[in-house]
Amino acid sequence: MKDAIDERNIEAPAGWDRRGLPAWTYHSDALTALEKSDLFRTHWNIVGHVSDIPEPGNFMTLDAVGERALVIRGRDGVVRAFHNICRHRGSRVVAEDKGTCRNAVICPFHGWVYNLDGTLRGAARPESFPPLDRKEFGLLEIELEIWNGLIFIRFADGPQPPVAEILAPFAEEAQTYRMDQMVPTTGISTDTSPVNWKSVRDVDNEGYHVAMAHPALQDLYGRTYFDQPFIDGASRSIGTFSRENRRRWSVKNYTKLSTPKPWLPEELHEAWIYWGLFPNAVIAVTPELMQFYQEFPTSTHETTLRGAVYRYRDETRQERLARQLAVRIDQETQVEDVQLTIWSDESMASRAFSGFLLSDLEYGVRTHHDHIRDVLPVVTLDEAPDEKRVAEVNRSMRAE
Repeated sequence: MKDAIDERNIEAPAGWDRRGLPAWTYHSDALTALEKSDLFRTHWNIVGHVSDIPEPGNFMTLDAVGERALVIRGRDGVVRAFHNICRHRGSRVVAEDKGTCRNAVICPFHGWVYNLDGTLRGAARPESFPPLDRKEFGLLEIELEIWNGLIFIRFADGPQPPVAEILAPFAEEAQTYRMDQMVPTTGISTDTSPVNWKSVRDVDNEGYHVAMAHPALQDLYGRTYFDQPFIDGASRSIGTFSRENRRRWSVKNYTKLSTPKPWLPEELHEAWIYWGLFPNAVIAVTPELMQFYQEFPTSTHETTLRGAVYRYRDETRQERLARQLAVRIDQETQVEDVQLTIWSDESMASRAFSGFLLSDLEYGVRTHHDHIRDVLPVVTLDEAPDEKRVAEVNRSMRAE
């Protein structure tokens, strides 16, 4: 496992462009529309964890980039994903973020009824319709994959291979955490930030800023934190901690209380690890917990932040306290990152800012931008095309 990780190249190539994406890509409405259709709808996104919907009829929903997903556990125990759209008039078939449908899904608009496997049970006033095939007029299914207990969907066919293939370099490491056996803590949280979604990723994709901007993380990690680049849609970052000479209250007490589960290998006893999945998701683990977080563009200048924390089902009081302190450290870091994303995003509208000047250490940002360039070549242009022609120019460049 360690050898496979260490073989990944983290050296910046000679002559690489240190500027990153041009500023216009952060305030183009036409590009945001392309990102929604060609990045977010065609790439994998996390909905939640299998423990969020443990019983038949349990469901959860995800609204993102103009799409609505319903993930539900069937009477047979199988987890399936559907468009949360009634086949009659397009109403949501469930309105809540999470809940239970006892025996069927009933549309609140006209009362069409669907079985838990998505097939149509019956329309209201069926005599007013021609015969309706139960599969043809059932809920439209969405591609779904479960990886270590996490539920991934994608709304449309896209260029990414299966999640398990993308995250294969980290499969052995991830399996040691037994994430599929974890349970929710406080549920899924959502928030909004007044920035372009790429500004969130730009801050999160490099640890160069940790020493200056994140006092708690710096106290925890010292000089041990490092990133690995995005390669074939996945990245990894890791920091390790010691239990001595910690200054901050939360860090000092966390490192005293942290007690790794006996099945974790020794090299992970004092590690915080972050696996990135292009374009927008991060899965993080500590000895006490697993969490995911992700962002979706609501508009060009607003981003939805979404995430959840999961724990081991059985934990001692000491483990619970360590987990709560780990969350406290992480939440403090998230607040700091939000402010950094706002400052960085603001600069993109200023005529005084000519673009990033990336360090050799910021290969996480560089390689994430490279992945965007591969899907949306229009972002390689220094000057913005006419807003009405962004999609057309992108199609032409892809064809070439």
